Amino acid sequence: MRTERGVALIVVLLVMALVGVVGAEFAYSMRLEASAVRAYKDQIRASHLAEAAVAQALREVVGDSAYVTPDEHGLLTFYTRDGLPLPQLPREKVDFGGGQYSYRLSDEEARINLNTSTPDRIDRLLNFCLGLDKSDRDVIGDSLQDWRDANEAHRLNGAESEDFYLKLPLPYRAHNANLESVTELLQIHGVLEKPAIFYGTEERPGLRDVVTVKTPGQVNINTATPCAMQALGLSDAEISEIMQSRSLAPYTTPGRFGGRGFRATTQTFRIEAQGIVDGRVAARVSAIVQKRPQGTPPTVPILEWSTLR
Repeated sequence: MRTERGVALIVVLLVMALVGVVGAEFAYSMRLEASAVRAYKDQIRASHLAEAAVAQALREVVGDSAYVTPDEHGLLTFYTRDGLPLPQLPREKVDFGGGQYSYRLSDEEARINLNTSTPDRIDRLLNFCLGLDKSDRDVIGDSLQDWRDANEAHRLNGAESEDFYLKLPLPYRAHNANLESVTELLQIHGVLEKPAIFYGTEERPGLRDVVTVKTPGQVNINTATPCAMQALGLSDAEISEIMQSRSLAPYTTPGRFGGRGFRATTQTFRIEAQGIVDGRVAARVSAIVQKRPQGTPPTVPILEWSTLR
């Protein structure tokens, strides 16, 4: 009888231990499920907050403005045709819908257009802005032209489908047309092997920061960076003159710089938006938009939309 009681006790203890393990596993699984649901919910909320930030930025873009310039903090400021600054909407950590959003507006036409620029302009861009040596500049410049032209004959330092791209571990063909997005640069010989040229480093910007493919081609003299002005062939004295003049009032015409690739107005903007939940940036989006003032009210179609990590 004592033996039977001991066996029964052991069985009971084993059953209780098994029930405890199963219960603990179930509780752990429920915690994981709850955590996953919260993360998914926060992600959805953050995505909507980022989209709300884009919509708020569009309110500024569609306003009755004629010129834009960066203020002393580098924030894009809109001006009326009379040269009066329009008030900025809140752009940093705006409370909305159980979270916050932030956005940054920049002038896409302050960048150099890869599809409309001459080879010497691209070379100056790679030299002055990115500090690349001549061998890298030659490879990227020739490969970019080969990527855009319609034939399969490669330049001295360039690359085409048959001799380079189709021989890669993951083969593909050259576009043989204008770039549709600056991210295509990551597929082009010279940038493909050195992605830091595209993304930039702590010391220097990357190509994604200084080029575009979504503008008419001319650069806005009121927002052009020194890098863009160097690519256009301006001297240091000319760059200093432009920076000083536009800090006082926006250019209404390019003036004596009119034949150097400048214009004084812009219609294309880049919006970089963040959705913030519980103090953490949980969603990022980037949109390139173009104001078309001919309609009533003006329309602002989205030319490119990307979700950032």
